[in-house]
Amino acid sequence: MRTSRAAAAAASLPLLLLVALLVAAEGRRHKDGGGDEEAKACDKGWECSGSRFCCNDTITDYFKAYQFEELFAHRNDRSLAHAAGFWDYHAFITAAALFEPRGFGTTGGKEVGMKEVAAFLGHVGAKTSCGYSVATGGPLAWGLCYNHELSPSQSYCDNSNELYPCVEGVKNYNYGIIGQGIKQDLLNHPELLEQNATLAFEAAIWRWMTPMKRKQPSAHDVFVGNWKPTKNDTLSKRYPGFGATMNILYGDLICGQGSIDKMNVIVSHYQHYLDLMGVGSDKAGDNLDCADQVAFNPSSKNLDS
Repeated sequence: MRTSRAAAAAASLPLLLLVALLVAAEGRRHKDGGGDEEAKACDKGWECSGSRFCCNDTITDYFKAYQFEELFAHRNDRSLAHAAGFWDYHAFITAAALFEPRGFGTTGGKEVGMKEVAAFLGHVGAKTSCGYSVATGGPLAWGLCYNHELSPSQSYCDNSNELYPCVEGVKNYNYGIIGQGIKQDLLNHPELLEQNATLAFEAAIWRWMTPMKRKQPSAHDVFVGNWKPTKNDTLSKRYPGFGATMNILYGDLICGQGSIDKMNVIVSHYQHYLDLMGVGSDKAGDNLDCADQVAFNPSSKNLDS
């Protein structure tokens, strides 16, 4: 693996799947049981049972193989796709099932679950796309074209980190953090993410479900409504919604720079996938972008601080 490729896979979701520019998620706000007026039906993931506030649905109940094929229709087109034959529905579902008990795709009922899957895959599709304006099907139809990051913009290497030191040729200590989260030695063997699609999806979903720092929300939390902004958040123009997921995963590489193409293409993938899944882009939610948001974690600061 090239150093430049290895260097990109961590702060967001893995592989070019966002580990690069993409352990517990933030605790739930309500305890099980009736009487909590703020509780929403099915807002507990699988953390409880026997109540209308608990869910037993799985992603396969509403997201089928044919829909995955529609979202990533050209991923196996060998005329352009660089990872033809690598990604498939089974790999995604197998990885997703590990996180359903924590609420991935199972929080808030069917519609919220579908929107979360579309949001997550919107990031994945945008970061692994080889689409361009005149490509067959348009620029949004070529997600999962790659399984490594192209042209990484920074290394994310922290020479002061003793627990996850930089490795020669793999200058990315977040490989250690994510590897610990999914119980794989990614720090020494980051190539595993390019060899196993299920593991790549697992790493990406782990990043989605896990806060970048203590006392911060995960991308999952800000999307499904588990997070309430503080006064500092509102002053920084950070609000729940898809825009905040970009802030968490990419920080000031994408956010706080106005209406830039790198941000808009991610939003467009999310909206496009909502349409293909039958939810409709009109239900994408408020606060779609992060154009004016201050980054949770400015790139000049250590993510472990």
